[in-house]
Amino acid sequence: MNGSQAMVKTLLAGSVDVCFANPGTSEMHFVAALDQATEMRCVLGLFEGVVTGAADGYYRMAGKPAATLLHLGPGLGNGLANLHNARKARSGIINVIGQHALDHIHNDAPLNSDVEGVARPMSNWVRTIVSSTHAAMDTAEAISQAKSAPGRIASLILPANCAWESADAGQYSFAAAHPPAAVLEETVDEVAALLAKPGTAKRVCLLLGGTALLESHTWLAGQIAAKTGCQLLSEPRSPRLQRGRGRVNVRPIPFAVDAAVATLKDADHIVLIGSTVPVAFFAYPGKPRLTVPANCHVHTLATPGHDLHAALQALCDATGAGGTTPAFLSKDLTMPVYEDGFPTPATIGAVLARALPENAIVVDEAVTSGRQLADSVPYFAPHDCIDITGGAIGFGLPAAVGAAVAAPGRRVVALVGDGSAMYTIQALWSMAREGLDVTVVIFDNRSYRILRGELNNMGGPAPGVNASRMLDLDGPELDWVSMAKAHGVPGTTADTLSGFEKALNHANATPGPSLIALRI
Repeated sequence: MNGSQAMVKTLLAGSVDVCFANPGTSEMHFVAALDQATEMRCVLGLFEGVVTGAADGYYRMAGKPAATLLHLGPGLGNGLANLHNARKARSGIINVIGQHALDHIHNDAPLNSDVEGVARPMSNWVRTIVSSTHAAMDTAEAISQAKSAPGRIASLILPANCAWESADAGQYSFAAAHPPAAVLEETVDEVAALLAKPGTAKRVCLLLGGTALLESHTWLAGQIAAKTGCQLLSEPRSPRLQRGRGRVNVRPIPFAVDAAVATLKDADHIVLIGSTVPVAFFAYPGKPRLTVPANCHVHTLATPGHDLHAALQALCDATGAGGTTPAFLSKDLTMPVYEDGFPTPATIGAVLARALPENAIVVDEAVTSGRQLADSVPYFAPHDCIDITGGAIGFGLPAAVGAAVAAPGRRVVALVGDGSAMYTIQALWSMAREGLDVTVVIFDNRSYRILRGELNNMGGPAPGVNASRMLDLDGPELDWVSMAKAHGVPGTTADTLSGFEKALNHANATPGPSLIALRI
């Protein structure tokens, strides 16, 4: 048994049975080991950003890490943007990154680089295997790191000689390196006392993040809100939300700094539950960096590393909210109707409310076009939503690949801006090759629309010729149907709301991937 075979055997023993890959020469022994392991599902991505984004989407839906296989420092570098998103989402991923043989590194071959230096900024844990005899043990440690609560990015660097030299798989523990912590009883009592103060609770906001936005958690939060009169909000972008009809729908803090400040202006107290202190997405001239009111008191009930369900259950018990019908519960809603016409960000939510399948997975990278969907979400069928947590665009299509691999039998609907989609368009090919049930909706506004708004927010002048050439995606316009076809995905266009609904229903009912270019 060589080092690669020992690593693959260890991955499978640790319940890591999916590998998203884009390998090169230095990883060929690992490829051969994967070839011998029929229990491992190997998914090829034609760009490393597809590989890392798919691993992120997989973790968010499967609740366990996948492996990636990347080629040396440059290959890892190509995947860093979506590792950034994954790190912000606290997703667990095991990166296996090739390296030159240890006796060849000093020769400074053309692809030689500081792989650890490339990995470290987007990883929680980095290790280079120094001997094939350590390969299995180091792999087991990487699995333990990735399975921590919350998940961690574990980057394991594999020199080529350690991949081909003899090794022993051994027997190792895969217990999480950082298991979930229990919330302190006195902390629960302090928050419960705050909520019990007459006239105080309505100016208290419970701010949810991470796993606190799963259905079982938001139900408890809704009960607390109904009992005490406090407010509920979520972080602007969340790793996974379970929402829709019949669920407690927690509104996110808006992306735009002025809207975020307005949303939080009446809060005297903010209680963090798996979340962090709200900050502006960017610094703007003359605008606040923190969106929390200056006189607001911030309390931490539970960090992302705590057992968030247990924390909410304890607070629910302490406030006597058990058995209460939750606040913000969407029920007995009349399905919205729309007047047919040209789609706009304000009207497409009505179509999604009517056409989204039950138990779908929504991948949201709609950027500017998706900001107004929050008003329509309570009307949607019950679904999961995974967001672009780190703001590095090119997330949506790869994450849809990973989510579909993690949850076969569920329809994935990816809402993606046209500019964002071009970063990782190769993910369409992976969808077609794997036969994944993904409906891709491209919001085709032919521009980096968000940047036009940001130019104004920064106090810049109206865009002239040069600025417009950097912000617009016309001349030539992108032909989405042709690009989809080239990747093996059937595509169509829609430029009316009724046409969009018809196309969406057809795509969702058709096995395999489909693409809809929605002109807005």
